[in-house]
Amino acid sequence: MRRRSRDRLLQATVDLVGERGYEATTLADIADRAGAARGLVSYYFPGKRQLLQSAVHRLMHRTLESALWREPRTEDGRELLARAIDAVLGLAADRPVLMRTHMSGILQAEGFIPCPEQHRVAALLRWSVERSGSRQVDTDYPLLRALLMGAVFAIVLPGAPMPAERMRADLFQRFGLGWELGVPPGDKSGDKSGGKSGGESGAGPPEHRSLSL
Repeated sequence: MRRRSRDRLLQATVDLVGERGYEATTLADIADRAGAARGLVSYYFPGKRQLLQSAVHRLMHRTLESALWREPRTEDGRELLARAIDAVLGLAADRPVLMRTHMSGILQAEGFIPCPEQHRVAALLRWSVERSGSRQVDTDYPLLRALLMGAVFAIVLPGAPMPAERMRADLFQRFGLGWELGVPPGDKSGDKSGGKSGGESGAGPPEHRSLSL
């Protein structure tokens, strides 16, 4: 029950901030949208900024997981890394207000705020780097993380956004990925809904590993 209540608050947060923006969204609005008591927000989260980071990281985790598990299933490490990159860039292109607000928040003094959702995103990205055949995961994973953050920032930059396709091309070139991998621009076959994926496989993405994004 508690997990469902927390998840409803996180979902309400991404919906409202995406619709209205950060400043126009109050904790009371979020509680109302989630059908929860106002005090429940404070019980789970010390403030709105922490709530937003957890909410966006939950969305990122669900979107990444869905992309990595989508049909046709694959064990091709390069395809998995391409799917991971496309999933993150797709969020920036599809939800610019939400992702712009998120990027602004993590540039504040407190930076990343540790939470279970953040750790899950980090685990999936690191796993994607490992599966791609990297021999220097401890170097390549932080590089991927930094490059994705920079690409998201460029895509959502007000007034001078960079096309997602251009940022994709740069990232794919950096990691030696073919353009046809993942979900190329114009290909609608990829699932970017962020829905819950299913299935079990020994080669499947990790869950709940305590890693920092």
